[in-house]
Amino acid sequence: MQSRSILAALSLLALAGCATQGPPAQPRASATLPATVEQAPQAVACPAAVPATTRCLTGKDSAGAYYLIAMPAQWNGTLVMHSHGGPALGAPRLERSVEDLERWAIVVKAGYAWAGSTFRQGGVAVRAAAEDTERLRRIFVSQVARPKLTILHGQSWGASVAAVGASMFTDDGSGRRPYDGVLLSSGVLAGGSTAYDFRIDLRVIYQSLCGNHPRPDEPQYPMSIGLPAGSKLSSNDLRDRVNACLGLDKPAAQRTPEQQRKVKTIVDVVKIPASSIAGHLAWATFHFQDVVQLRTGGRSPFGNMGVKYSGSPDDAALNASVARYAADPQAVATFAADTDPDGRIPVPVLTVHGIDDPTAFVEMDDSFLRTMQKAGTASHLVQTFTADNTHSYLSDPVYPTLLAALSSWVQGGAKPTPEQIAEQCAQFEPAFGAGCRFRPQFHPAPLASRVPPRS
Repeated sequence: MQSRSILAALSLLALAGCATQGPPAQPRASATLPATVEQAPQAVACPAAVPATTRCLTGKDSAGAYYLIAMPAQWNGTLVMHSHGGPALGAPRLERSVEDLERWAIVVKAGYAWAGSTFRQGGVAVRAAAEDTERLRRIFVSQVARPKLTILHGQSWGASVAAVGASMFTDDGSGRRPYDGVLLSSGVLAGGSTAYDFRIDLRVIYQSLCGNHPRPDEPQYPMSIGLPAGSKLSSNDLRDRVNACLGLDKPAAQRTPEQQRKVKTIVDVVKIPASSIAGHLAWATFHFQDVVQLRTGGRSPFGNMGVKYSGSPDDAALNASVARYAADPQAVATFAADTDPDGRIPVPVLTVHGIDDPTAFVEMDDSFLRTMQKAGTASHLVQTFTADNTHSYLSDPVYPTLLAALSSWVQGGAKPTPEQIAEQCAQFEPAFGAGCRFRPQFHPAPLASRVPPRS
């Protein structure tokens, strides 16, 4: 019964709609990877989340990235290359790929092969991560199997990795495209040069309200660098400071009136839920430090000059109290060159985003649409949205629906519409459970409507 439902959905997707894919854009010259000798992957026990008949393989590539591959017993011939979110900081760990496969087990359950790299380094290095993903694809093709189709999937920050990688690697060396289609879910797609502006806003507003990051008796430094090189501040230390000021470790009703006022100010001005304040502040601390110290030569690409904050009880007082920083132009250019998608993707691209995503704002998808329009590739793009307020994972039937729609499209089927995808999702619920919450009429506002522009 399950297989008949999935086959029916695939058939309907192939026939649905009347729009056609536009002519492929001319990509930039494809990036190249040095020829390397890669060790054969080794068999390993699969995580319990995937079907018991799945075959898993693991290894460490020549650049130092660990990887995990999952082959379903009844493979449909399509490989899904997964670029994970985060990014994590520190040295790569195989456990990261295990966690990714557990989260995306639905892909294997739907019959797709799955391959994910830890990336060879932690931190905000997009093009390097795209290289690691492409290296793993080549390992799969040369040492595991040759897929009929290859779909590049990026999640969260990994969506920027996939979007950049899809325009970097457009020829596999034999005249074929390495990726037949791209799926971007809950993506950080505004480019690093703008996607993180709200986090510097959070950092300076938090400091204005709390004054403990850094404390007055500690060495002072520009908050736009995250932390100075060599800082001993830990994530636990930061959590303790945040809880002391905002009481985020307590139910809202148990916070003091002063804590409630400060939390409400941040929520109303930065436009993030209270539950995500600590996570975003950690990013604006430790990831900013990674960017500045390791990616942009000690200069900060983050600034808030010219920003007019609004939504607080006293906007004039708030704007007068926050620290102001000018982004270094050279750092901005360096960071943008690594992290900003150029939109020159020569294959179909399908995106999905929860409308109330608290981590990667849905308005970033408007930025990505504009990027594709500027590149002349908007005809390659279909954007979908769901009535979800989560980031890391939407629901089980969503991903098989999108993979099936994209697979049909790249094989010459009609370009799907958001309405058709929403209708087809119901076809997958008998096999994969309830959870179809597509909203085909939704269109995100520009990112500037949520994050104030800066000079």
